[in-house]
Amino acid sequence: MISGGGTGGHIYPALALIRRLQERKLLDAIQYVGTPNGLESRIVPAAGIPFSTIELQGFNRRNLFANFRTVDLFLKAVHKAKAMVREFQPDIVIGTGGYVSSALVYAAAREHIPTMIHEQNSIAGVTNKFLAHYVDKILIAFPDAADQFRQKDKIVLVGNPRAQEVAGLQPNARLADFQLSPNRSTVLIFGGSRGAAPINEAVLSALAEFGSQSYQVLFVTGNVHYQNVLDQLGDKAVPNNVKIVPYVDDMPAILPDVTLLVGRAGATSIAEITALGIPSILIPSPYVTHNHQTKNASSMAQAGAAVMLPETALTDKTLLNAITAIMGDDDRQAKMKKATLALGHPHASDDIIQLMQDLIQA
Repeated sequence: MISGGGTGGHIYPALALIRRLQERKLLDAIQYVGTPNGLESRIVPAAGIPFSTIELQGFNRRNLFANFRTVDLFLKAVHKAKAMVREFQPDIVIGTGGYVSSALVYAAAREHIPTMIHEQNSIAGVTNKFLAHYVDKILIAFPDAADQFRQKDKIVLVGNPRAQEVAGLQPNARLADFQLSPNRSTVLIFGGSRGAAPINEAVLSALAEFGSQSYQVLFVTGNVHYQNVLDQLGDKAVPNNVKIVPYVDDMPAILPDVTLLVGRAGATSIAEITALGIPSILIPSPYVTHNHQTKNASSMAQAGAAVMLPETALTDKTLLNAITAIMGDDDRQAKMKKATLALGHPHASDDIIQLMQDLIQA
């Protein structure tokens, strides 16, 4: 049984692990547990994975009285989760983050089922900090996350399962689908699945300057912002070396052909670029819980794998200067690529599976 939800950063690692178990023919049965209205309620069933729900909500830091209902829901959810565990009889239960995973993993631990949690970010979430007291193993993707847990003997650095899915991808000329040359150095600017308005605005302001560069640019606005970007463009000409699209359905497929990625510092993105060794300019979102993207980006920057550009310092000039400084220096690109690959975990899922097997056998 596996549970994780709320954001793609919790869901996609779980799906990557499930797919690897299926590839290796190690999975007899699977049950994914999420909330009825969370992002996981759409993504997981669409992937053909059996999906069950429990009702939970996160803690409200602004309205403490609302947390009486949170606690009540949690207790009811644990009771239901115990019944689900007894019925399904899993060999192991895994939580990948988000408050939805708290009830299932806690219930399984109380039922003496082997349990583990996976933390994708440098700063651990509240749910994983709570569950760390009860689980058998704490899996982390960033070395910095180890400082977030007291249970040092349980911690294992494994990386993000998403990394193994993309690690073997090769250049495949998919950029031609966007009327770009597969043989030209390419900058991918991508503000996440929903896009990021501040990044879009900086790119729009720098558009004319991009037109005079030797590299080409694939600018992904996000579906939500695409029409607004077109409205701001108006009658302005888009340079021939720049393509503007709302979304890329299969983003990993084009990554091997990308020279430099500019975007947010979410766990999934970092797992993908470290697996492939793509240099990056990371603009962490300041709106995420505990500002964990800044910590993620800082870890990458300290290793020499990325340049961190805070959103407060983001302008058309700072963006263009940062991009051109890397794209105009082949030696720097090579060093960043080497540093990025050193942070990757190309066997993340297999390493997790080995830990699962060890726990089950024990």
